[in-house]
Order: sequence, then C-alpha cells, then structure tokens
Amino acid sequence: MTQHLKHCVILTMDNASGFEVYDELLNEPLLALNWKTHTISWEDKQVDWNDYDAVIIRSPWNYQDYPQAFLSTLEAIENSTAHLENSIDIVKWNIDKIYLKSLESQGVNIVDTLWESDLTEQKVADFFGQLTTQQFVIKPRISAGADNTFWLTQQNYTDYLPELINIFSHSSFMVQPFMESVIKEGEFSLFYFNGTLSHTILKTPKNNDFRVQEEHGGLLTTVSPEPELVEQAEKALHAIETLHNMPLYARLDFVRNNHSFSLMEAELIEPSLYFNMDDKSASRFAKAFDDRMKQITH
Repeated sequence: MTQHLKHCVILTMDNASGFEVYDELLNEPLLALNWKTHTISWEDKQVDWNDYDAVIIRSPWNYQDYPQAFLSTLEAIENSTAHLENSIDIVKWNIDKIYLKSLESQGVNIVDTLWESDLTEQKVADFFGQLTTQQFVIKPRISAGADNTFWLTQQNYTDYLPELINIFSHSSFMVQPFMESVIKEGEFSLFYFNGTLSHTILKTPKNNDFRVQEEHGGLLTTVSPEPELVEQAEKALHAIETLHNMPLYARLDFVRNNHSFSLMEAELIEPSLYFNMDDKSASRFAKAFDDRMKQITH
C-alpha cells in the first residue's frame, strides 16, 4: 500500500537571484522518504501554513533587513499545524549574535569580542587598544552574508568613519580583532544534522578580501576536519543543546586561533549547507529530517 505523501515547505525569499542556492538538491532524497517539497517565500502573505506538514527554513537570505517581519512569519507557521525547523525559539536566540556570549559562558572558545550599542569617532580609535590589535572587524549584531561588515586598520579606518557612524551610531554591533588565519588558511564550516557530523568545508576569500562567501568570490574545498576542530565543534553543539535543544541543522564556523580553534558563528537559521560539496549530504539531511518528524509524530 502506498504511504500517504507528506508536504514540506522549503522556505526561501521572493528573489534569490545573485545567490548560490542548493535547496533543489533536497527534492529527490525527501521524495524518496515520502516528502513532497514546495519552495515558498517567507514574504508571501497568502500562504496557509496549515496546508503543509512541515516547514524547513533554508534560504530567506534577506531576513536581516526585516527581522521583525521574518519573525512574524515564523510565528504564523508556529501557530499553524505545520512543524517548523529549526524551531522559532532557536531562531529568536540565534538571530542576534550576542548568542556567542552565552556560548562562551558554556566554555566555548570564541574570538575576543566587544559588544557595543553606539559608535563615536573616538570609540573607533579606541577599539585598537581595547583589542590589542592593528586591525579589527566591525559588524551588526543582526546581519548575514557579510552585510555592513568592515575590515578596518589603523591606516584606513578614518576613511570609513562617516559610513560607520551612519550605520552604527544608534544600533547594536560587535567588534573583533581581524583573524589573519582567515586570509592565510580560511574558515572551516562543519555541518551537523540532528547532532551528527555530515561534512566539512574550508572557505577561503579571494585575493585582497576577507569575506569567504561564494557571492563575494570565496572558494570552497571539502576537507577532513582534524580531531581538535571536531572536539571544539562538538563542545559548541553540546552547549547549544544545553541552552535549547539539538537543532535539526547547524553550521559551525571556526577559525584557527593559535593552537586551537575559535567559533566565529553558529549558523542555526538559514545557513547554506553546501549540499553541492558532498553528494551524500542532501540524503543525510533528508533522513535526519524524516527521523526527527517520526519522533515528533509518535
């Protein structure tokens, strides 16, 4: 007897042109597990979420421009009969990068960070001394895709002052020393589905840049993570589970920091999971999702 087909939304945005999206690689492995996928924008106000069994947040890569509207959509999904992954509680916690502070309190290595709520010219100059560095990165606490992220040095920071004041004078932001290992080696991303490591990639920026995203010219390589990196990633994942619950998907971004690794970001909302970099990863994700749904419904 044929099983009843279940319906799953792959949540995206109205216009994904200019982005590298790999969501379609989930269609076949999910269908093999009796899940029909529907790609729907979070910006579509006409959707009845009760028509679907589940919603997986995947590529709503403009949410940071409209965080309250995005959360309202997730609230509507949460209040429907559809099951949302990752959960809205995790999204609300992860949407503001100050979540890193709570992970640090759980013993997770993070990059030295200043948490600020207003900016003046004098403060910009003082950050060098506060962080004991010749260069630093400043970015909003709510951001994605390196939006409004600046790499500043003692030689160039005055050139950016008008723009920095305009963006950060009345908004919360974070400041971190620039990690030269991003340029020399790259940034490691480890992908966990239901708490199990799926695959790892190394993202390196193009010449004269520090942004590792594909959209900014970053290069991707599949790698085997060394034991110390896995140990730090699993410590971070355990901390996330302790503070909330184990997420369906997590992308943990690390940089080498002296003899260990420091967490740059725990991406739990809409990370690219780079299914294109590992031909079994989409199937692993589909099975993790299906297993999770079976646990919820039984």
